[in-house]
Amino acid sequence: MFLSQIVRASFAAALIAAVSLAATLPQPAQAQAASAPAPAAAASPALATPPAPVTAAEAAAPKPVISEEAVENPYGLKALWSQGDFVAKGTLIIMVIMSLGSWYIILTKLFDQRAMLKSAREGSDTFWKAASVKAGVSALKEGSALRYIAEQGIKAADHHEGTMVESIDKHTWIGMSVDRALGSVQTRLQDGMAFLATVGSTAPFVGLFGTVWGIYNALVKIGISGQASIDKVAGPVGESLIMTAIGLAVAVPAVMGYNWLIRRNKQVLDQTKAFAGDLHNVLLSGKR
Repeated sequence: MFLSQIVRASFAAALIAAVSLAATLPQPAQAQAASAPAPAAAASPALATPPAPVTAAEAAAPKPVISEEAVENPYGLKALWSQGDFVAKGTLIIMVIMSLGSWYIILTKLFDQRAMLKSAREGSDTFWKAASVKAGVSALKEGSALRYIAEQGIKAADHHEGTMVESIDKHTWIGMSVDRALGSVQTRLQDGMAFLATVGSTAPFVGLFGTVWGIYNALVKIGISGQASIDKVAGPVGESLIMTAIGLAVAVPAVMGYNWLIRRNKQVLDQTKAFAGDLHNVLLSGKR
């Protein structure tokens, strides 16, 4: 009897504890509702609403400009001049003088040849239409090559008799005078050509000397610093190679200008020689 009461009391206590535990646990429907994902419309409201239109002020607003900073070459001509010694600077100055001299001769000779060709074409027609040699000489342009040759020929024909050269026959004396005048014109045409030939043949070697000297100094600096990385070698060596490029830039115009001027000199001399030969024959005829 007493035992049954104890069992009943224990069962009642267990039942009360079970009911209390069940009351504290969440309901299954509420748990599923809490764990279920939110609707797509609620999760991303930006997709549900249309984008706002771009106003005219926003479209006309200036866009930011990205500026590009120029990086100065540390191994260019400026560095070559500032870091070079007196030998490198002297080599550069020599090549600059050679280049300026070459271009000066090329341009001046070009203008001289053009003037001589023009005077030869116009003077020949004017001279041979004159009544006499002296009248033709006065019609020629002052200081032209044709007028100089004609004046020398007339002078030789006028002063042949009664002088020390009277023993030389008239034909030979006039021919010698005209040939000397023609030689003077040819010498004038050849002025400056030797300089162009010298520059064209020596400028590459002058630039090569500058390159060798620059590479030597660069290797000495690299050996002293003890760093032989590519940035330490490529910069100074490439900087020294600029000398070779400058030498070629000086030599090529000089060689091309020399060959071009030689060909034009031949054209001028051909027309001048033809005029001198005809003048010689006219002076021998005695019609002055």
